[in-house]
Amino acid sequence: MSSDNNNLSGSINVAIAHGIATISFFHPMSNSLPGDLLRKLAKTISETGNDKDVKVIIIKSEGDRAFCAGASFDELAQINSMEAGLEFFSGFALVINALRNIPQLTIGRIQGKAVGGGVGVACATDYCYASSSASVKLSELAVGIGPFVVGPVVERKIGLAAMSQLTIDATTWYSANWAMQKGMYAEVFDDMVKLDEAVRTLATKLSRSNPEAMCELKRIFWAGTEHWDQLLAERAAISGRLVLSDFTKKSIAQFKAGSRS
Repeated sequence: MSSDNNNLSGSINVAIAHGIATISFFHPMSNSLPGDLLRKLAKTISETGNDKDVKVIIIKSEGDRAFCAGASFDELAQINSMEAGLEFFSGFALVINALRNIPQLTIGRIQGKAVGGGVGVACATDYCYASSSASVKLSELAVGIGPFVVGPVVERKIGLAAMSQLTIDATTWYSANWAMQKGMYAEVFDDMVKLDEAVRTLATKLSRSNPEAMCELKRIFWAGTEHWDQLLAERAAISGRLVLSDFTKKSIAQFKAGSRS
């Protein structure tokens, strides 16, 4: 097991047993992820994917209320240049591409709400179980930008119509059952124990399957995304430009003021 256990800045943990790697992340602000933690998460996923003894990877977060509240809003509010904007919005691009590029199949354990980049991570796993409290929202348009980076992976998972619905209705929470009906989640559980049992059962089955066959299946599942390293970087640049606009700066300031009141 390896870890980064600074509770104030968040942490990334890896546990490997019987061919199953469990990668978990944590941040005290509803598992919202600052840039340095996103880069550590992407690096951890890639390094774990290079371990020949790992047959399947589980992606989860700590706590029981929020799976991931997206990127750090405090960092978003401090962006003052195109370069800083590109770096900020590249964080989830790195995580999504890491999940896409590793040879192992990945299982998402979504125990709570997912916002923005958190929705992207859930959609980037190959198979996803969730709790009944794991509602989803793409809130980016509400603060003057858009889900440009996560858009391709969300669209790939649930289709353009459902992705557009999430994107346009940016202030509404969509239920876990809605997300399951659209294909984001394979199954939704009312009980956390049953959620964990389902994750563990599937991971155990996959750990005993042919790694070469699973790798070939993953290539098929992700066919047509080979250009995503460039595409998601281009999408990050769009967000990096928009976040500098007066409209977006005012929207972010209003959002922060509202969240404090």
